[in-house]
Amino acid sequence: MALQCEIIAVTPFRQNCTLIWDDETREAVLTDVGGDVSFLLEQIKKHDLTLKAVWLTHGHLDHAGGVVELRSQIEVPVFGPHQDDLFLLEQLPQITAQYGFPVSPSFTPTHWLKEGDTLNVGRYTFEVLHIPGHTPGHVVFYCKDAELLIAGDVLFYETIGRTDFPRGNHTDLIRNITDKLLVLPEHTTVIAGHGRTTLIGHEKEHNPFLQ
Repeated sequence: MALQCEIIAVTPFRQNCTLIWDDETREAVLTDVGGDVSFLLEQIKKHDLTLKAVWLTHGHLDHAGGVVELRSQIEVPVFGPHQDDLFLLEQLPQITAQYGFPVSPSFTPTHWLKEGDTLNVGRYTFEVLHIPGHTPGHVVFYCKDAELLIAGDVLFYETIGRTDFPRGNHTDLIRNITDKLLVLPEHTTVIAGHGRTTLIGHEKEHNPFLQ
C-alpha cells in the first residue's frame, strides 16, 4: 500500500491538477483545481475515492478557476494558498472572463497556509513551504515519506516559473528554490504545474536558471 498520484491536465493551459490518494484509506485530495471539474469528479469516482480537500499552490486562474464549481457539487475544505495571493483570488471573475475561461466567482479558501504548516492525505503528511516569486503567496507541498513535491509554477523540468506577472519577483524565486527546494533529497519527484515531472537532483545539475 502506498501513496498514489494521477496527474490530470486541465484547462486550455494544460495545468497539472494532481489527484493524490492513500491506497489503504481511499482518502484523496485534489491540488490546483483549475477547471474541467466534471472530469475530475469522474476520476475520483472511477478510483472509488473519498475527496477530503482541495489544496492550492497559488491563485492563478488555471490553478484555482474550478474551485467554486467543484464546491458547488461536493462540499470540501480548500487549503491554500498563502494569504499574499488574496488579490489573485479576488480578481478571478475578471481574469477568467478575459482569458475566455468559464467565469469563476472570487472566493476565500477555508484555510490560508503558511511556511511549516502540515496537511494530510490518509496516513501521509505533507509539509507546506512558502515559495514566493512566481506569485507572492505561492506554496508547495512536500511529502518526505513518499519522496514527492507538488511544486505548482515554481520549478519545472529544466526551467522555473515566470516572474513577470503582478507582484512576481525573480530574485525571491531563485532564493526560495535554492534555500528550500534544492536542499530536499535528490531523488524527490517533482510534479510541476505544467509539463513533465522531474527530480530535484536533475534540476540541481541541469536547470540553467539554478547554476
